[in-house]
Amino acid sequence: MKYKPHKYQVYATQRIIDTPYIALLLEMGLGKTVSTLTAIDLLLNDYFDAGRVLVIAPLRVADDTWAREIEKWDHLRHLRISKVLGSVAARRRALKADADIWVINRENVEWLVSEYGSKWPFDTVVIDELSSFKNSNSKRFRALRRVRPMVKRVIGLTGTPAPNSLLDLWAPMYLIDQGERLGKTITGFRDRYFTPGARSGHVVYEWKQKKEAEQRIYEAIADVAVSMKAEDWLELPERIDRTIPVRLSAEARELYKKLERDLLIEYADADVVAQTAAVLSNKLLQMASGAVYDEDRGVKEIHDAKLDALEDIIEAAQGKPVMVFYNFKHSLDRIQQRFPQARVLRKGKDGNEDIRAWNNDEIPLLCLHPKSAGHGLNLQESSCQTVVWFDQIWSLEEDQQANARVHRQGQTRRIVVMRLVAEGTMDEDAVAALERKASGQEELMQAVKARIEKVHKELIAS
Repeated sequence: MKYKPHKYQVYATQRIIDTPYIALLLEMGLGKTVSTLTAIDLLLNDYFDAGRVLVIAPLRVADDTWAREIEKWDHLRHLRISKVLGSVAARRRALKADADIWVINRENVEWLVSEYGSKWPFDTVVIDELSSFKNSNSKRFRALRRVRPMVKRVIGLTGTPAPNSLLDLWAPMYLIDQGERLGKTITGFRDRYFTPGARSGHVVYEWKQKKEAEQRIYEAIADVAVSMKAEDWLELPERIDRTIPVRLSAEARELYKKLERDLLIEYADADVVAQTAAVLSNKLLQMASGAVYDEDRGVKEIHDAKLDALEDIIEAAQGKPVMVFYNFKHSLDRIQQRFPQARVLRKGKDGNEDIRAWNNDEIPLLCLHPKSAGHGLNLQESSCQTVVWFDQIWSLEEDQQANARVHRQGQTRRIVVMRLVAEGTMDEDAVAALERKASGQEELMQAVKARIEKVHKELIAS
């Protein structure tokens, strides 16, 4: 296929070429992979400013997306890609292959660093989904941090740079600029921009932003962070978000309130126990969806209210495919029991066949877990117009990535995203939390948004 880039893709490609380390905060659907590959091709073969390129990505993306994009576009097909995946022996063979680009899943970054040690061979590193390195204590971050001084070029890609709060920015930005802008340590970053809030002894559980901290952080990273939003550059069909209130029966509400109050529901065979606040919130979300795991990992069914609501939605879709996101295994089991036509996206080659079948309207009801459907899936070619969140989640990144599987470039139909929210339950808190996080995300994206039109006008004027 001939590549006809949008203006923002031309800009993104040029920024990669011009900036040795850069964070491209491109929303889902803006074609960040092909923009990056185009820059890599130029750096390798025209500017001779890159030698060995490593791409770090989520497993499914590493296994499929980057190679598929190279095959898709005429101007990239000469690039040779080697997938550093599978067993240790397979990975070592892949590293020895004659290639231009080596792709590895992020779980094996620590292994790769230990494999090479001080003889790190990659001068250019692309981190696909940069926000997955937000935990400064994670093994993957610490490993990459050790070899960062040996890397000449770093390209970070993500649509959700601060999925929970601005605290998430320090580790990803450190991998970009080695601490030049936000400080060399997470402690220094916190001290500079935050004040401690809730704590237990010496352990701080909450950090509050200092006055004007957001603006100072945005200004600090603006020269190496380029932000673009899909709505500014693509004429996507309308996306409608709807909350569907689900009323629980009196019996179900009483059980819910009992667990919330007593942290215990007694059954004859095994009790449902919530020992910590985190466990309690998870159990309450389960109960809001209709079932809950007991202490023996058995399933206690509470209600069918969400299944009934889903049945109404499927009927209203009038035969068009419906996509459902679930978070709990027992939710999937109950959905499949009520709706035998429901299919789950499988892994590997079977998963690729499922994607083909879905895009050809051969699957009427597709059930996806947001963790496995967040990156690298193009599911927008079906006639699906209805996306349903059966279970509610806390992660903004997973929520945005999952919804973008359908509402993305190439979509021609209006999409309705429905959230089944049990009234008076933790569902409402989870949805409210996502909205608050989305607000903070929007502020970040706007603060460092690429002023492409302004740059373009300045170039014309000069």
